[in-house]
Amino acid sequence: MLNNFTFEYPLVFLLFLLFFICNRFCKPKGVSLYFPNMMMLQKASTQSRWFLNTLKILAFIFLVMALASPIQEDDIIIKNDKGYEISLILDASGSMSEYNKFGIVKEIVKDFVDQRKHDKLALSIFADFAYVAVPLTYDKNSIKRLLQRMEVGIAGRQKTALNEALFLSSNLFKTSKSKEKIAILLTDGMDNTETIPLEVAIKTAKKYGIKVYTVGVGNAGRDFNPAVLQKISKETGGKYFSANTIEKLKEIYSVINRLEKSEIKADKYVKKTYYFQYLLALALLFLVSYFIVSNKE
Repeated sequence: MLNNFTFEYPLVFLLFLLFFICNRFCKPKGVSLYFPNMMMLQKASTQSRWFLNTLKILAFIFLVMALASPIQEDDIIIKNDKGYEISLILDASGSMSEYNKFGIVKEIVKDFVDQRKHDKLALSIFADFAYVAVPLTYDKNSIKRLLQRMEVGIAGRQKTALNEALFLSSNLFKTSKSKEKIAILLTDGMDNTETIPLEVAIKTAKKYGIKVYTVGVGNAGRDFNPAVLQKISKETGGKYFSANTIEKLKEIYSVINRLEKSEIKADKYVKKTYYFQYLLALALLFLVSYFIVSNKE
C-alpha cells in the first residue's frame, strides 16, 4: 500500500522552509515591561509559549501536507477482449469407444478449453442424433464438468449424424455479432442418418460466417470420409486435419489454437484515492486549539 502512496503537489513542502525562516527572523516587536518575581513569570510564560508553538507547528505541518494532496495510486487494467466464439462438435458414436478414443479426445479438448480464456465456447455431441450440450458461454468450468461426465452412447451408438451436428451447431451463431466464429468438428465416422443434406449444413455454416475446422480420427477412407471433411473445411474457409495417434491429435488442437489466437488489448487507468481531507481536519483541530489556548491567557 505504501509503495503506491505519493503527493500530487510535492513542491508545496517548500512552505516548510519559508515557515521556519519566518519563525526565526520575522519575530514581532513588543513593549518590554518589568515586574517583580520576574523568574516565576518567565517560567510560566515559557511553558505556555512552548505549548502554543507546538500547536501552531502541528497545525502548519498538517495544513501543508493537506495542500500537497496525499494520494494512493492503483493501476487499473481493463482488458478489451476480442475473443472468438468457438463451437466444439464431438462424435460420441459407438466406434469412439475403440481404443478409448472418446476418453482421449475429452482430455485434449479440456486442455484446449483451458487455453481459450477470452472466448465463448459451445459444446455439441452427435451419434444417432445431434444435440447442443452447452450453448455459447464464457463459463469454461461448466463445459469441462459436462465433458467429464459424458460417455460414448449418450446420443446412441449405431449411427453418425455428422451433417445434423454441423447444421445444429451452426444455428448457435444465428444471433452472434462476433467477427470471429469457429467450429471444430471431430469424427471417426461418416454421416449415415441423412437427416440433413451435407450441402444444407455447409450452406448454414457459410450463412453465419463460420470457419469450420474438421478433424478425422482413425484411418482415412476406412473410418471416415476425408473428401467430405475436406469439402466442409474448404468451403467455409477452415482447414482439414487427420489423426491416427494421440500425439497427432494433440498437435492438431495446438495448431488450431495458434491459428485462431484471440486479440487482447489492455487499457491502463490510474485510480487515485485522496486523503487530504483527513490531514485538513487535523490541521483545523490544532488551529482551533491554538486560538482557544491563546485567548485564555
